[in-house]
Amino acid sequence: MKIKFIPLFMLMALLSPVAVLQAQDDHDTHADHGEHAHGGENEQANKSEHSGHDEDEQGHAHAAEETGHGDGHGDEHGDEHGDEHGEHEEGVVKLSDEQMKMAGIVVTTLQQQPVARFLRAPGEVNFNAYKTVKITPRIAAQVVGRSVKLGDEVKTGQILLTLSSVEMAEAQGEYLVAHREWLRVKKLGRKVVSERRYTEAKVNWEQARGKIQAYGMTLTQVNHLQNNKDAILANGIFQLLSPQAGRVLHDNFIVGERVEAGQELMVIADESIMWVEARVTPNDAGKIKLGSDALIMVNGENIPAKVSQINHTLDETTRTLAVRIEVPNVDDHLHPGMFVTARIATTDEGMALTVPEAAVLRSPDGDWQVLVEQDEAGEFKGVEVELDRVNEGQAIISGIKPGTRVVTQGAFFVQSELAKSGFEVHNH
Repeated sequence: MKIKFIPLFMLMALLSPVAVLQAQDDHDTHADHGEHAHGGENEQANKSEHSGHDEDEQGHAHAAEETGHGDGHGDEHGDEHGDEHGEHEEGVVKLSDEQMKMAGIVVTTLQQQPVARFLRAPGEVNFNAYKTVKITPRIAAQVVGRSVKLGDEVKTGQILLTLSSVEMAEAQGEYLVAHREWLRVKKLGRKVVSERRYTEAKVNWEQARGKIQAYGMTLTQVNHLQNNKDAILANGIFQLLSPQAGRVLHDNFIVGERVEAGQELMVIADESIMWVEARVTPNDAGKIKLGSDALIMVNGENIPAKVSQINHTLDETTRTLAVRIEVPNVDDHLHPGMFVTARIATTDEGMALTVPEAAVLRSPDGDWQVLVEQDEAGEFKGVEVELDRVNEGQAIISGIKPGTRVVTQGAFFVQSELAKSGFEVHNH
């Protein structure tokens, strides 16, 4: 058999590096068996080191996949997570067509509308004279007791204070005599007594009753007096009652004091509606009508009001006219003597943006805002605006451009959904 000679470089190309190393190790083994054993231990150690290195690389790759820092599934997970946050952009809510229909949401393009111009004028808060009463005795008397104090809320017919008077005692006695005489004459009848006596008895009874009522007794008190046979009731004691509901604003007496007829003892005022007297020039007064809208600005608040009277006499000092404005005092923010600024609607008209009053809501920061439609239908975001005033259910706003599409119906529902969306974003 003829064996062909194979060059050494071709043989090395065919063999792997491991095989070459193994062949070299075999050659060395024939030379020194001890060295072969030692070389085998080194080889095993090298293999173990190489295997450990491979396992570390595989572990790092696996960890990278789980954390999304590597390629493949990790990148895909990161993209999905980012997209999900993109759909929940903070401050924006996306509503479906079904939600829009269910909540009756209407979106309107803002356009400037003609509205009445307002003029500014200084004003002072006063009592509503039509709802204010002074409590005074009609005869000289002595205060023997009080039933309310300064600042108390009182009801119609409530006892305010108790008085004692000699004149009232005499009038009460005269009434009891006249009443009993009238009862006897009426019982006998016209056939028994003369016409003169019958008439005199009736007139004396009516005059005596009218007298004690004029002195301060109510009809109920008079009836109690005449129906009680105890003569001690004619002791001159009587009470002053509140003719209306309101608050005790003045309390100008002390118990035991003798007071004269007509002396002011208390002032009861219904503060639910106050008056503001604004001063305007005659030229501006000509642009104001009775019933015109007004705003009273006090402590950063705008209170809607109405013009109730325009004076026709100029103030000699300021040469201005007084315009009386009725203001609801819902939260008891207004008190007599306060200086305020009044904005009064005039007959002049200007252009402004208007939306229904319900379309303007408070933002989480406490500012006024409207819900503005974004690039896609059903996508809304709160935008802060300035609320200039409210006129007959329409809010006049500024701080936003004409042509903006805002929610004019169902704004509260959109704001609620926006609040929910914001909560989910912070907890995602």
